[in-house]
Amino acid sequence: MFVKKNDKVKVIAGKDKGKEGIIEKVFPSKDRVIVKGVNIIKKHQKPSNANPNGGIVEVEAPIHVSNVMLLDPSNNETTRISVKVVDGKKVRVSKKTGESLDK
Repeated sequence: MFVKKNDKVKVIAGKDKGKEGIIEKVFPSKDRVIVKGVNIIKKHQKPSNANPNGGIVEVEAPIHVSNVMLLDPSNNETTRISVKVVDGKKVRVSKKTGESLDK
């Protein structure tokens, strides 16, 4: 996966095209990510101890990782990435600016 938790991404396809958000959770086996504020669905919740009334709640649903594009933190533009080995560690590098994305 080219994205990690807490990366800022932009949605490039689907009903939420153009929205930006931060990745909250990554599912590498399914190639899906949950982005904060994107792909909101209504879920019918049964009453429980945590939510005694139940009802309809709005939650973020996973979207396919191919529908998001990483935002370069230096100029806030979408970018592709490459992987380089620096000091024996793999580091993600922006194709547009050439800067490292990993801190």
